[in-house]
Parts: sequence; C-alpha cells; structure tokens
Amino acid sequence: MKHFPLVAAAFEGGIFVLAIALGWLLGIEPLKTFSFKAQDALLALVATAPPLALFWLSIKFPLGPLKEIVRLIDEMILPLFRQCRPAQLAVISAFAGLGEETLFRGVVQSGLCEWIGDPSGPWIGLSAAAVLFGLLHTITPAYAVLAGLIGIYLGGIWMATGNLLVPIVVHAVYDFLVLLYLIKSRPER
Repeated sequence: MKHFPLVAAAFEGGIFVLAIALGWLLGIEPLKTFSFKAQDALLALVATAPPLALFWLSIKFPLGPLKEIVRLIDEMILPLFRQCRPAQLAVISAFAGLGEETLFRGVVQSGLCEWIGDPSGPWIGLSAAAVLFGLLHTITPAYAVLAGLIGIYLGGIWMATGNLLVPIVVHAVYDFLVLLYLIKSRPER
C-alpha cells in the first residue's frame, strides 16, 4: 500500500482529534495534566525500558500464545510497515503516543477518576482504561492481554508522575523502537 505511512499517521492523529472532541463533549480537559518538563521527558525515556524488555523477551522466546502473535506480526503487521522510512515510523509513532494516551489516559482514565471521585476512582479509571486499551488492540486474545498490561503500566506512570507527557513519550518511543527493530531484524516473507 503506497500511501500507508500517510494513512497510518492520519489515523493515529485522528485519535487525538477524537480525544479532544470527546473531552469537549464530556467536559473533560484531556491535556489538563500535560506539561513539558525536561526531567519528565528523561524519566519517560527510562520508563520505556521495561515494556521494551517484555517485547524483546516475547520475540526471542515466543512460548505458547506468543507464537501466534509473532506469526501475525510477521504476516500482517510487518508487510504494512516495511516500506516506511525511519522518519515516517517516527511520525506514526509520535501520533500514536499522542493520540492514544490523550484518549485513554486524558479522557477515559482521568474522566472516570473525576466522575467516581472517592478513593476507588483512580483505580477504577486505571482498570477501565487498561481494559479498553487492551480490547482495542485485539489482534489475538493474548495480545489483548499484553496490551491491557501495557495500559496498566502507562496509566500507572501517568498516576505516579501526574504528567501526561510521560506515557505519551513512553508509548511513542516504544512503538518507534519496536517497529524499527522488527523491520531491521525480521526476514521478509
């Protein structure tokens, strides 16, 4: 697909627009906790290591249901991204981090946290956003579970830092490095 990089970037950017629109409709400020702080950006780069390690282990030792995920990555996902240059992967990944984190953390998680309010609100918001994140990343049931766990991780980072920048950067850097690694290391089929 010749225009895949543009379509992918537009799709991910569209998620950001959707998050802003949903926030407006629901009276939620999705970017309320976003601020650019150099120390938070650096923290985000460090916080990318655990999901990258989980990814690497999953690719190197694809046990059980991970075999199916690796097969689908090789057969369905990589052919779409192979034609992308690193700069295109970076743009797609940046839009994915911005759009998805603004939606799942900035709207869903923060909205439920505020609406529920009491001490259980943050945990219900975290859980609901992670489940939704996992469901919307369903390639296989196992992949949905892994994505849900990553959703918990990203939501927990947002709760711990209070800055939406951190999960946005973690998500974007993770996506970029994973795609780049897969394209460079996995043989073409």
